Amino acid sequence: MKLSTRSRAVALSTALAGTLALAACGASNEENAGGGGGSTGGSAEELSGTLVGAGASSQQAAMQGWTAGYSGVQSGVTVNYDPVGSGGGREQFIAGGTDFAGSDAALDEEELAAAQERCAGGEIFELPNYIAPIAVIYNLEGVDELNLAPATVAGIFNQQITNWNDPAIAADNPDATLPDQAITPVNRSDESGTTENFTEYLAAAAADAWPHEASGDWPVAGGEAAQGTSGVVSAVSGGNGTIGYADLSQAGDLGVVNIGVGEEFVEPTAEAAAAVVENSETLPGRGQYDFAIELARDTTESGSYPIVLVSYHIGCIEYDDQEKADLVRDFMGYVISEEGQQAAAEAAGSAPISAALREQAQGAIDAIATAG
Repeated sequence: MKLSTRSRAVALSTALAGTLALAACGASNEENAGGGGGSTGGSAEELSGTLVGAGASSQQAAMQGWTAGYSGVQSGVTVNYDPVGSGGGREQFIAGGTDFAGSDAALDEEELAAAQERCAGGEIFELPNYIAPIAVIYNLEGVDELNLAPATVAGIFNQQITNWNDPAIAADNPDATLPDQAITPVNRSDESGTTENFTEYLAAAAADAWPHEASGDWPVAGGEAAQGTSGVVSAVSGGNGTIGYADLSQAGDLGVVNIGVGEEFVEPTAEAAAAVVENSETLPGRGQYDFAIELARDTTESGSYPIVLVSYHIGCIEYDDQEKADLVRDFMGYVISEEGQQAAAEAAGSAPISAALREQAQGAIDAIATAG
């Protein structure tokens, strides 16, 4: 693994609206901090109360799996998660309106300073607890398998490659019969963590073929735009010669592109997505329990799939209220447990975090306490 000296350990969903409120309970106290960190999560002591989170809609299906599983461990806690989006989740957490946030992007420097001020002891945790591949999806009659190099993907979405029999696509697919047909690229019309991760990949891996900066707002004018993941999938499904990007779990019967990595073309899978995370480095200058990472988008490692969304849970190491500290500690312990990660994988098609990342996260969770 290629991580900082602080630690050598590192390790999809449906976008829904509304608030998820499911009963859940676990246990922990000062003598048994982090009791939720075992293979199943939770401890013998029952807790009660309400835990409030908000943020990334990408985590919504996984959160449904986590809260349902957690309610099977204990039943005295209500966990509310509002999928308002990553930016809204960070804002609400920093303002003190929630106990934790879900975010498809790590806190920037300004947000980090504000979050440290919000937390009682000035320490925060950022744990990459959700890993999901983003698929390049397509609908092209007669073409059941498609390979695309990074520069080819960039050329298509930058509208420089406009026909399916373009020489660049043909070079990536020497055995395919490509039609003389216009390409219709489909992008998100709304600001999106999926778009930010996709454009971040293009900026890192496609060199001059992608002259735009990474952004949650789509940077190329023209083409076809659709609202949300479901809108992109619907637009690609409804046409012929269409191509877009979406959470792999939402690809359905659409074609899924194998992406060029080094000398091979890699299919998006949970395992290949986890592999790229394990070969990424933690961001420098962060706190002891802040494990935000810089994804190796330009990796050439065999078997790694670089178009991946990593979503974080963000919270305080010290809370003003004992009940909140206990609830956050115990619920996060369940989230990172083998059982919790399997529940998310079954609900959202995400990639379970590695044992190394689990051990790293457990150190932060064990440290969650009450100020003073």
